[in-house]
Amino acid sequence: MELILKEDIAKLGYKNDIVRVKDGYGRNYLIPKGLAVIATEQAKKVLAEDLRQRAHKLEKIKQEAEQIAAKFEGISLEIPVKTSKSGSVFGGVSSTRIAEELLKKGIEIDRKKIEVASSIKTVGSYIAVITLHKEVSVEVPYEVVAEITE
Repeated sequence: MELILKEDIAKLGYKNDIVRVKDGYGRNYLIPKGLAVIATEQAKKVLAEDLRQRAHKLEKIKQEAEQIAAKFEGISLEIPVKTSKSGSVFGGVSSTRIAEELLKKGIEIDRKKIEVASSIKTVGSYIAVITLHKEVSVEVPYEVVAEITE
């Protein structure tokens, strides 16, 4: 089933993208929640006209995302966590924790835009990918270190 997305949906697509999904997912979830419409020929023509008219706005949004991306240049994070004697992390490091650390550096980012390795269970160096726009993403290196206890 082909659908036109009305909103950005993680791991599926961005607003105004035409995507192919399974019939049940489209009919039972995306369309009833107002997240997508069926991609008929008429809907595709309307979408094309809307995109033509909004091209200037979209370019401005992309430039703003690039300006935000420039703020990440040279930034690396150090995230202290509680660990066992063997170096295993208690809990883990999530996108929420990275968003908090970025906020301490003066950069506010929605945690949903941050992708981290799924299971960070040891001390070490990692890379988080922050998607600011569908064409603009930034890699932020971060190091998970053992919290010093006295």
